[in-house]
Amino acid sequence: MAADRGKVRIAAVADLHVKKTSGGAFHDLFAKATESADVLLLCGDLTDYGAPEEARVLAKEITSALRIPAIGVLGNHDFETGKQDEIVKILTDAGVVMLDGDVHEVHGVGFAGVKGFCGGFGRRGLAAWGEKIIKDFVHETVEEALKLEAALARLRTPQKIAVLHYAPIHATVVGEPPEIEAFLGSSRLEEPIDRYRVSTVFHGHAHRGSPEGRTKGNALVLNVAMPLLVATYPDRPRFRVVELDVTEAASRKATVILASQADLESSP
Repeated sequence: MAADRGKVRIAAVADLHVKKTSGGAFHDLFAKATESADVLLLCGDLTDYGAPEEARVLAKEITSALRIPAIGVLGNHDFETGKQDEIVKILTDAGVVMLDGDVHEVHGVGFAGVKGFCGGFGRRGLAAWGEKIIKDFVHETVEEALKLEAALARLRTPQKIAVLHYAPIHATVVGEPPEIEAFLGSSRLEEPIDRYRVSTVFHGHAHRGSPEGRTKGNALVLNVAMPLLVATYPDRPRFRVVELDVTEAASRKATVILASQADLESSP
């Protein structure tokens, strides 16, 4: 793959929402990701109701078809039944490196991952003021941002990738009903991304949002929610691919690969 040429291709998808009845539904996705990229990112809502049985279905799909390293974070759906630790173990046993304030390096690229949380964006973001329950809500967002900051601070690679479920910028949730935008992410996640010069951010959660945007510091942000990819790129694989330069002269720039499935399969 591209890693042999000083380039690394990263495929990413979110919001698989695997059900107990999803056996076989994702085999082709993982097989195509293997052909198209050097690493696959799974950006949360991997299960539909947070059931271990759903995670086992996903694990079987991964072990049967994926032949490249996989890195993942959980999403809000994965917490639904309170079995998130079991889900992490099942996916870890299937070979997925699950991140929650942790880091991982593949082919010279550093990955930092957290779920993130909501609260809104910019001056319209929720502040920790008033009732305790509001302060607790905002505290959760702050804690997730601090986990991301601590993880990014540990990376020493020229190329740094943030793997999230919730959005760090408003641009990639545009298209969702305005009433729910504040529940789709928080700009508190944006500050550490820019401070630590992240190359690219991948997230999901906003099924009807926008495919991409930029942070204030110009980091590329890609919304890889599968329902959005299906609607926006109906003739392309159900994942996004970016290519990074990992040579000594590398810049932060990430090249987005917008190819048809045929183009991806014929690439070296």
